Amino acid sequence: MTTKNDAPLNGRIVCQAIWARDGRALADFYATALGTTVTRTYPDEQGNEAAHAFFVNGAMYLFYTSESFTAPTWPEEQLPFHMDLSFPDVAAAEQRLLEMGATKPDHQPGGRYWTVLLDPSGQPFCIHGTQ
Repeated sequence: MTTKNDAPLNGRIVCQAIWARDGRALADFYATALGTTVTRTYPDEQGNEAAHAFFVNGAMYLFYTSESFTAPTWPEEQLPFHMDLSFPDVAAAEQRLLEMGATKPDHQPGGRYWTVLLDPSGQPFCIHGTQ
């Protein structure tokens, strides 16, 4: 016999895992964007570096290396997931992110609210001002 529990769940996200052809390079990109550094590396079954992590506000951001990774074709393909980053000075952040290897696609659906960039692995992410 099962019982119904109407109590709300109170979980929290503790890790975001992202795949790329070069997990370390992508981890370094996002760590720099978020003002931190990569602090952990995890091996695969053969002992090779396979995943790289850093922490922001108690949450882990984990970047896996996958030789078979291919970036989504956006905006033609819908995205199952993406990140939004906020900055006090969006224009300065955009310039710095572009210098770090991001690119800016022509398609910009956010108007004046957000800007879409592609990270060095080709995955879209958005930037906007702090709320």
